[in-house]
Amino acid sequence: METMMSLQPETVPSSETVPPVDTVPVAVGRRVPSDLRRLFYSSPWMAAVAPVATSTAAYFLAIQVQLLEGNAKVGSLAVVNALASAAAMLTQPIVGVLSDRTRSRFGARRPWMLIGAVIGAVALVTAGLSPNLAVLTVAAMALQFGFNAFQGPFSALMPDRVPERFRGRYATGTGLGIILGAVLGPVVGSLFVDRLLVGYTAVAGIALLAVVVFLLLVPEADNRSEPRRPFAPRAFIAAFWVNPVKYPDFFWGFLGRILLFGSYAMLNTYSLYLAQDYIGLSLAEATRIVPMIMLVSLPGIIIAAAVAGPLSDRMGRRKPIVLVSGLAIALGAVIPFAVPTVIGLTVSTIVVAAGFGAYAAVDQALMSSVLPNPEDHGKDLGVLNIAASLPYTIAPVIAGGVVLATGGYAALYPVVGVVGIIGALAVLPIRGVR
Repeated sequence: METMMSLQPETVPSSETVPPVDTVPVAVGRRVPSDLRRLFYSSPWMAAVAPVATSTAAYFLAIQVQLLEGNAKVGSLAVVNALASAAAMLTQPIVGVLSDRTRSRFGARRPWMLIGAVIGAVALVTAGLSPNLAVLTVAAMALQFGFNAFQGPFSALMPDRVPERFRGRYATGTGLGIILGAVLGPVVGSLFVDRLLVGYTAVAGIALLAVVVFLLLVPEADNRSEPRRPFAPRAFIAAFWVNPVKYPDFFWGFLGRILLFGSYAMLNTYSLYLAQDYIGLSLAEATRIVPMIMLVSLPGIIIAAAVAGPLSDRMGRRKPIVLVSGLAIALGAVIPFAVPTVIGLTVSTIVVAAGFGAYAAVDQALMSSVLPNPEDHGKDLGVLNIAASLPYTIAPVIAGGVVLATGGYAALYPVVGVVGIIGALAVLPIRGVR
């Protein structure tokens, strides 16, 4: 890591030239300060790295589990996703604590971003080589560990370095990256249906290269002179806890995020199986049509996110946009229940994706405003990011239970709709954000 990081340009800014967020001078008008432009321009691409990797892997995993397990695919995929998401859930708070306390010539966040990307890339290749479900499960867990170890410190760059007045714009870019990455993953995966190892390897190489380029383009100040709180076992225990009574805004933001991500995860986890066993497509048709449907949804995602983030900055309000986008997710989710056809699935995907795009564009800005402690951005964002990863542990189990209990997929759509509505309403009690 030392050798790779030393490749950074000679003009690496010192701790005096990369001011903390509280001392960044307020820009005239609405122009992004010059010292933040590289971060703003490159962060959307970087935000897409982990979602592309994990969503491509999820697409491949569904195919591999079906080939390995046959009729037991629903329960087996639920187990694989639950264990992988448990690894993700544990990773971000722990790495957040470590990155908050890291002092190095490369700063607090960049070393962990590189370590996570390397682990994730190795895990992707291992998943492609997996001969059975056990190895595939371990590889999926390592993959989630790696890319969440990267994603947590990357998320902390916003509260670390971006002034409040620019966070809606910044969150629009990163939100677009996250959603586009999640959508494009299956599209990329569909190009390698018959060559899974090649697909895994290609994604691993591109992801690792992208992270290295970002780390070179967006240097972080040497922070070895900054004070550091000592490590203690209780810090790791505290990494998973923020007092909901003392910080109710944080609690409501956490609850809304976990429910909205949960509704989205319940649909995405079984998208290939829904297309086969509910809509009536064959495996070959599903692996071709599902990615194309997601590709069709891209314009709606882009428009929704591009409008939502800047609009929230202009309005000075985040909650109305989160509320509307959450209701859109809920509405879109129930469309296939009434119209169980490829057309119904397409319309549903477009509406849900647009709602989630608008939500992602302002969610990060809203969440960054309810963090309890400015000295614990990495840790607190790690806890918040549990709300994004925990649904992928719970949702497969709940969705699989609904499918197995009812003998079909129809009941899953109303359940997703109800969860989405409750998630949208959860932001209303937040007082510190309008």
